[in-house]
Amino acid sequence: MKSLFALSMVVTFTAGSQLAFAQETLETRIGTLTFESGYPSQSSVNKLYDEMDFQRATQAYLWGIPAVGLAEWHKAHSNVFKARNGEMLSYLDFQEKLGILTPNYTTPYIATFIDLKESGPMVVEIPPGLMAGMILDTWQRVIADLGVVGPDQGKGGKYLILPPGHEMVKADGYIVVQSPSRSVLAGVRLLDADKDKAIRELIPGIKTYKWSPQGLGEVMPVRHAGDKKWSQMPPRGMAYWQALNDIVQAEPAMERDRLIMAQLRFLGIEKDKPFTPDARQKKILEDAVVVGEAMAKANTSDKRVEPPFWPGTQWKHALVVSPDQRAANYDQLDERAAWFYEAVVISKAMLTQTPGVGQRYIASYKDKSGAWLNGGNTYRLHVPANPPAKQFWSVTAYDENSRQMVVTKQGRPDLSSRKEDLVKNSDGSVDVYFGPEAPEGKEANWIQTVPGKGWFTYFRFYGPTEPFFDKSWSLTDFEKIK
Repeated sequence: MKSLFALSMVVTFTAGSQLAFAQETLETRIGTLTFESGYPSQSSVNKLYDEMDFQRATQAYLWGIPAVGLAEWHKAHSNVFKARNGEMLSYLDFQEKLGILTPNYTTPYIATFIDLKESGPMVVEIPPGLMAGMILDTWQRVIADLGVVGPDQGKGGKYLILPPGHEMVKADGYIVVQSPSRSVLAGVRLLDADKDKAIRELIPGIKTYKWSPQGLGEVMPVRHAGDKKWSQMPPRGMAYWQALNDIVQAEPAMERDRLIMAQLRFLGIEKDKPFTPDARQKKILEDAVVVGEAMAKANTSDKRVEPPFWPGTQWKHALVVSPDQRAANYDQLDERAAWFYEAVVISKAMLTQTPGVGQRYIASYKDKSGAWLNGGNTYRLHVPANPPAKQFWSVTAYDENSRQMVVTKQGRPDLSSRKEDLVKNSDGSVDVYFGPEAPEGKEANWIQTVPGKGWFTYFRFYGPTEPFFDKSWSLTDFEKIK
């Protein structure tokens, strides 16, 4: 016990020489705690409750990341892009994608948000073609994969999404799934090498509409999101807690979250009650969102949940959470916070174990020496010949603060094997350069970064092949050359 804290005792007597109380003090990591006849003094009670609530708030921050991040995109869908409930929007260019956490610059996205309480059962229809996507609940758990990795197997299909609590239905010609949450995201990415052809031929076949036994609602085609300023990054400050409270109020309480709900009560967040934190709660929440995000950064950029993907390198899986967010003996908290702090959406295909199918994302935040990647330095990334990607590979730079694509005068934070003027070495390998200025003669293989800002990267394998899985092919670390 002496190694954990220091203890002192003071015995206090009344004027009549009767024992009044014995006072003890403990020196702890949160300061001095005072006990009177074994009971904490009122000042210590207050300190302990403040610490309990602060610790709970930092963990609630990590717990809420997947739902808050998705909800921010849902808000932009409705309020910035003025989309109808369930209307599909296309995100095709840099500006349209800029608000998304760690998007792929190369592939077109089509996505919608559906409030199932408002709409009732809703259909997402996709045509035959090379595309992959998902339907997610409000916590970004996979309800169904879409496209070549989904039940339709790339042959096209009609996905009927039922609200939580809705009786199951049999509907000929439909793939019926049920959401455990009121809000869902449905989206696909187009994977054809001919991007313009895919946009022209596939997008007109993507549509949504309401469903009932009595008939179908108005068909909503895809429309452009448009180049509007927006962001789905979880807000900071009290806005984070307001967003989390909105989710608690709107969504059914999950059985797995009942203990978290109990802890949120003393932070002012309780289902069916207004969020009106007092001055004490507000101070704790404001402090906790700062520390909570710092924890999220460490948990994401210096992942302790698994070792490097290629031993001896700085490269690790970017996506470390399961599609259902469950492990054998626990629900994944750190894993889902690590992914959804810096990214959005997940599908079974993004964790493929089948060569030639789906995608895999490997991330790096540090150079060969273990130093964080810095926008003022120039680095070389050597990509050995014959990368194990049946479709294509890409590497993209993201801003550390926003987790969105790096914004520079170059206007392109990405290089891929589909880049027409990509320069290869004589052995088929590729050297990619990252820095504020292009090394002389390396402009075609250069991604611009911003001095004074940290950045990180995802290396994506579309259709990863066997050498990816057996690790007979590997990336080396970023080498600082200037």
